[in-house]
Amino acid sequence: MTAYGASLAGGLLIGLSAALLLVLNGRVAGISGIVGRLSQGIQVPVNAAFVAGLLCGPVVYRAVFGQWPEATITTSPALLIAGGLLVGFGSRMGSGCTSGHGVVGLARLSPRSMVAVATFLGAAIVTVGIMRAIGS
Repeated sequence: MTAYGASLAGGLLIGLSAALLLVLNGRVAGISGIVGRLSQGIQVPVNAAFVAGLLCGPVVYRAVFGQWPEATITTSPALLIAGGLLVGFGSRMGSGCTSGHGVVGLARLSPRSMVAVATFLGAAIVTVGIMRAIGS
């Protein structure tokens, strides 16, 4: 497999699952919304199946490639927790997360999603710049 093969396959699977959820269920595949509805007890079977599919991803990867996917975390647990809380707050404030706005919203040419994705990317660029300046 080429250097980009796994990323391409993953992207295709994400797009396929998002399209199937939208066509078959009429729901946008936004992970924050799916987890939020699951925690509220709304559409439990569908939302639980989607979350279970996400959690089974590494197991499927191991079955296909014979090893666990490699993940290297080079930052502190405190920074990871702070980042997770900020992402959660931002996804609530922006009425969706990168998966809902970026994958499905952009494909539907949603103006709100275009603004949200531009904001996500802009904030990410600024954050990387700040973190590199602090780390230097």
